[in-house]
Amino acid sequence: MTATLRTTKRTLDLGPAVELVSKEEGHRQPLAPEFVSAEDFSPLEVAYDFGRVRREDIEKGPRNIWRYKSLLPVPSNVEEIPNTEPGCTRLVRADRLAKALGLKRVWVKDDTGNPTHSFKDRVVAVALAAAREFGFEVLACPSTGNLANAVAAAAARAGWESVVLIPKTLERAKILTTAVYDGALIAVDGNYDDVNRLATQLAAENENWAFVNVNVRPYYSEGSKTLAFEVAEQLGWRRPQQIVVPIASGSQLTKVDKGFRELGELGLVEQSPYKIFGAQATGCSPVSAAFRAGHDVVQPVKPDTIARSLAIGNPADGPYVLDVVNRTGGSIEDVSDEEVVEGIRLLARTEGIFTETAGGVTVATAKKLVEAGKLNPDEETVLLITGDGLKTLDAVEGKIGPRATVPASADAVREALAK
Repeated sequence: MTATLRTTKRTLDLGPAVELVSKEEGHRQPLAPEFVSAEDFSPLEVAYDFGRVRREDIEKGPRNIWRYKSLLPVPSNVEEIPNTEPGCTRLVRADRLAKALGLKRVWVKDDTGNPTHSFKDRVVAVALAAAREFGFEVLACPSTGNLANAVAAAAARAGWESVVLIPKTLERAKILTTAVYDGALIAVDGNYDDVNRLATQLAAENENWAFVNVNVRPYYSEGSKTLAFEVAEQLGWRRPQQIVVPIASGSQLTKVDKGFRELGELGLVEQSPYKIFGAQATGCSPVSAAFRAGHDVVQPVKPDTIARSLAIGNPADGPYVLDVVNRTGGSIEDVSDEEVVEGIRLLARTEGIFTETAGGVTVATAKKLVEAGKLNPDEETVLLITGDGLKTLDAVEGKIGPRATVPASADAVREALAK
């Protein structure tokens, strides 16, 4: 699982990161571009020695994720090196959506404002910073779409080459918004799980390729913590009582939890309780099915849903999602494609935010959780909206459009409005 790098630095600068630790048995090993423990074959994640971290120091930082560099595995001068500078997206108080859902107070974390219009800019920025320290030269990934955009853009900004692998059935908008950066975009005849297996093979064969979600995955996944950091800071340095997170690989949900826990352990927020809820599309809901059945393992499925950015049939972090949701007292639900589309439209008409299908999954799942009595209507709730609706126009095409087509006359307009 280790890449033999073309160039090796003697001294790594990855900020407070000190080692890698296996998730299952806690085996520790030096920082390296590895993603699976040789001891227990479980995923590796980054361990830290944070030292003293103060709110005021964070608040003095840049208006992007590098304000949290003291909590991330990135070089001390990361903000000085050309990057896409993601983060510090808005947290919208969504009162009209709250009323429609039957909740007292709802906040929408709107990550459509990132450079390539999804949260993936966060994780890719952290992965690229770590990859540079390890001496890689090419940025690569398998992707369901948003990651493809983020990798191609980040590589272009950094002056790196990129290699991006996607299923050939990916939404046309996501293909075009990756290809525009002029990296190597390869469409594969297969689903995401096929593409991911291919990427793992290529990562082993190409010593200077940093596959952000394969050989540098431990660093990449830490970028999702910045969602938790920003939500807490934007709420006045406190953790929300409830948060709904879409599930693809499951990494985002587990790292949001890790971010909230780290803030509490460092005294940056009070150790208040919070519940994490997971959202999946029914056509690809292996984690939801496992939760409902009370299992601690996830059975892979073949994806069949319009929510392609969440269509990972064998989610790597699925078991750890179950752990987090059970520990925090949350729940996991799934929703049909029809409910996904209604979730997109509900968010748009109540708050003026156009989300892609993953966000439709989040909103529709929140509605279902309220109706099932699993989300407490009196507790403050945050919904993670992770991508822009312009990327998945095919999901609403044919379902919305002009109310009428009329001659160019005021009478015709009045008549159409009266219908």
